Amino acid sequence: TGVQTCALPDTSKGLGLSTCACILAMAETEEEDVVRPYTPISTNVQLGSFDLLVKLYPDGKMTSYMHDMSVGDTLNFKHISFNVKIQAPFPQKHIGMIVGGTGITPMIQALHAILGDKKARNKVTLLYGSKKRSDILGEELLKTWEVLYPNRLKIVHSISHDDEIEGSWDGYRRGYIDTDLIKEMFPPPEEGEDVIIFICGPPPMYDVFSGPRTEKDLKGTLKDLGYSAEQVYKF
Repeated sequence: TGVQTCALPDTSKGLGLSTCACILAMAETEEEDVVRPYTPISTNVQLGSFDLLVKLYPDGKMTSYMHDMSVGDTLNFKHISFNVKIQAPFPQKHIGMIVGGTGITPMIQALHAILGDKKARNKVTLLYGSKKRSDILGEELLKTWEVLYPNRLKIVHSISHDDEIEGSWDGYRRGYIDTDLIKEMFPPPEEGEDVIIFICGPPPMYDVFSGPRTEKDLKGTLKDLGYSAEQVYKF
């Protein structure tokens, strides 16, 4: 896993991307054109370039291509309106986040907007599920933010398959994100318009907590806990 910095054609301008939006990368390989979505972890304040958090997968066609790129090589990107997500500033007082894998990248964008706004007063609770601690993406950045904003950001890592993690300690716990953890850490649905929950991760995570992201109706754990569809945003 590493941060890949991509230069923009105009070095005097930022990327100009809306909050939490992703862009599509296209690699022209010998076999086929490969297209994958990525959410930059940098902000529009960064001029002339943007940063992507890229995890190398052994069988990943795009990540392998990007990993083998040299300085000066080019990669095509495009942005489509479908990939525009919920926009900051967020009016809710308390934001819960349920995240798995690369689903952390749009949450990093949201946290940039929340924590970087001196007028914002949102509190954020982030539940991040990973198989092993080594699978956590952006761990150092998240740690730094939690230290800098202790009254506004709380992060709990749930590690399901790492023998080095036993019990609970210092923001890490062995196990999965479950009903008990959500009830303990998230604001109750009775807070109405003052609470919203963001969810972003692999399809099985949506199936468990909210129902498929292609469906507007809310299902799964969050519905069972009493949250409404208006209180949950599926990335």
